[in-house]
Amino acid sequence: MKLDVAIMSNTLREAAGLAQAAEAIGFDTLWTSETQHDPFLPLGVAALHTQRIGLGTAIAVAFARNPTSVAHLAWDLREASQGRFILGLGTQVQAHIERRFGMPWGAPAARLREFILAMRAVWEAWQSGGRLNFRGEHYKLTLMAPFFNPGPSALPPVPVYIAAVNAQMCQLAGELCQGLHVHPFHTTRYLREQILPHVQQGLDAAGRRRGDIALSSSVFVITGETGEELEAARRAARSQVAFYASTPSYSKVMELHGWGEVRERLSSLAVRQRWEEMPALISDEMLAQFAVEGRPEEIPYLVKLRYVGLLERVTFYLPFDPAREKLWRLWVEAFN
Repeated sequence: MKLDVAIMSNTLREAAGLAQAAEAIGFDTLWTSETQHDPFLPLGVAALHTQRIGLGTAIAVAFARNPTSVAHLAWDLREASQGRFILGLGTQVQAHIERRFGMPWGAPAARLREFILAMRAVWEAWQSGGRLNFRGEHYKLTLMAPFFNPGPSALPPVPVYIAAVNAQMCQLAGELCQGLHVHPFHTTRYLREQILPHVQQGLDAAGRRRGDIALSSSVFVITGETGEELEAARRAARSQVAFYASTPSYSKVMELHGWGEVRERLSSLAVRQRWEEMPALISDEMLAQFAVEGRPEEIPYLVKLRYVGLLERVTFYLPFDPAREKLWRLWVEAFN
């Protein structure tokens, strides 16, 4: 199991220093996400200031872009990093695609499947010098003049990960992708009963094996050196779990455990923006299903105990602060 790290809301000027610190500590891969900043730009900076650490998006929103533009981004980041780049894509949800990005929405699983195939068709045209001729229901790409072709690369193909929650996306990951980003709002039961069986269906359909795909996820961690620190971490995790539990997209996790009524109450509070009342609905029993809790030195053992055989990569759902280097090194060394 590999331990990765995420930088989530940092400015571009901080990217080089954070990436170098993460590499020095020994993390396997550094992930960026599409929240307050573009996910690709920090990785370009990081690629030029590091030598070993993997660099990836977790995730970039596919439907805010097009297959050719993402093909260029991934191709260039692979070259800049000398093969260390991982392209992580996700669909987002209808409201964000239409109202935040002003782009069309529809048939997300089928559309993302075509997006990946179209992007790979562009890569193949560049690599082989052949004609670009991808014709799908959602994307048609038939023009690639030599002027726009960056030329072949001696580096391995860019690994593609996708974010998946529902059955169709998990099957797609198993069929086409090298990795799957599991949402942090999960339980081991959900992984075993929902995620993995659908991934396996996709693997079987494509004649692939479980070892051909890596499952990666952020993991809620509750820890602290003192009782006060531990309680503060518990409050923060409870609030985050309550927020995710209120979201309809993740309702199946709650329903699997028989917590559908709690989800409905949380959703009602969220609609009325009564955020401060929501954490109280997350019981200790529920929190224990979503978060790993223990003393700092116990965390690696507890995480591996929970996720061995389920996840190949984990990222702790904590802000990366290089000033806490001693603690990060403790955790990284326990994973190596």
